[in-house]
Amino acid sequence: MDPNELLRIVDTIHRDKNIDKEIVFEGIEAALVSAAKKHYGEDADIVVEIDRDNGAIRGAYNGVPLDPSEMAERIGAQTAKQVMIQKIREAERDALYNEYEELRGQLVTGVIQRYEGGAATVALANVEAILPKGEQIPGETHHANERVRATVYEVKKVGSRVKVILSRTKPQLVQRLFEQEIPEIAEGVIEIRAISREPGYRTKVAVSSTDQRIDCVGACVGVRGNRIKNIVDELAGERIDIVRYSEDMQVLIPNALQPAEVEEVILCQMLGRAIVLVQEDQLSLAIGRRGQNVRLASKLCGWDIEIMTREELDEQIEQAVAGYSMLEGVEPELAERLVGEGFLSYDDLSVIEPDALMEMGGLSAEQVDRIVQQAEAKAAEAERVAAEQRRQQREQERLDAAEVAEAAAEPSPYYADGQSAEAIEQAAVQPNADPASSADDSAESKPNSAEPSDDAAS
Repeated sequence: MDPNELLRIVDTIHRDKNIDKEIVFEGIEAALVSAAKKHYGEDADIVVEIDRDNGAIRGAYNGVPLDPSEMAERIGAQTAKQVMIQKIREAERDALYNEYEELRGQLVTGVIQRYEGGAATVALANVEAILPKGEQIPGETHHANERVRATVYEVKKVGSRVKVILSRTKPQLVQRLFEQEIPEIAEGVIEIRAISREPGYRTKVAVSSTDQRIDCVGACVGVRGNRIKNIVDELAGERIDIVRYSEDMQVLIPNALQPAEVEEVILCQMLGRAIVLVQEDQLSLAIGRRGQNVRLASKLCGWDIEIMTREELDEQIEQAVAGYSMLEGVEPELAERLVGEGFLSYDDLSVIEPDALMEMGGLSAEQVDRIVQQAEAKAAEAERVAAEQRRQQREQERLDAAEVAEAAAEPSPYYADGQSAEAIEQAAVQPNADPASSADDSAESKPNSAEPSDDAAS
């Protein structure tokens, strides 16, 4: 092979395939070595080097230099070409893999080529990606030739190809859209501190500002909500709550639970739990539909949030103190200290750090083990009772449903000719009675045979 031609080939591959020249040179060298071993034998010591400056090829067989023309003759141009193509494809695949691995979590835009079985094939700049049904926002549909924005979720090597998986359900999509739509975030003036999301339904975004003159929440909403509206439209109408971030959980948790009004936040440091007290009329609003509001707020803050009224808290405290005091080795003072730290159930006590319990009650390791064992047993018993109650409730519901179905299946008390069952029974008891008379009597008791009387219906 002419050295100048080799250099031109390497440069063309570098520009067209976006593969580093050194990788191309190494691929050609490996191809020549592999092809030479097919001729000389797999155990042969073959060394091939290509001069990066002038393209000259130097080779050696078992330490003996090979003449370049002899290499070309003995190795075989076709064999070397096939191996070279394979190596270049592998290098191209690796370069493509590295490119999209760096884009993991970033926003990309593509055009849907096919939409079959709920999964979409998306054409990106230099690869076809997959947007699986499970990574699409619930409720949205796509069609061919539609432009779609998603984040790179996963990149895998599959044979000689690169498989790119996209996602529209991850929180990163919301973050990238905020960075695109809100210049202050892209410039670093406003920072996204946390995101919690249930795709297709609701997202909470906590933001803060490095410039006190800029309202981080107002900047994200935009004039008349135009900025946030663009993001909501891209997310198929998903509701977005923008929360003002604070390092103080006493401030952040009420912000995260908006629009509900919070009375008080009690932080239980040992459990990582926050007990949030609200008024009775705010209870359902704080919890949200199917617990969505409190669940997203918990993810956003990183604390286990429990919503209750003050009356419910007082009742739980009273029950917890009484329950702990029944455990062998737990004095009333220790029971009150445990409740003060937020341990309100046997389940809570079963996960306490032994050292913490030893310090709180001045107990030995053996005493702590005994208390924890009792708490675990009580918790298991309570769960067993609750499971039995749920089973009985389901069984009762099945019986009630069966009774309703049986009542609906009972035959009508009237026959097709309009005579009631009672009249027919009387006729059977009095065989000499006049049938017409019986029919008349029946008609008198039932003026309209099409509409049963209240007594008969009952």
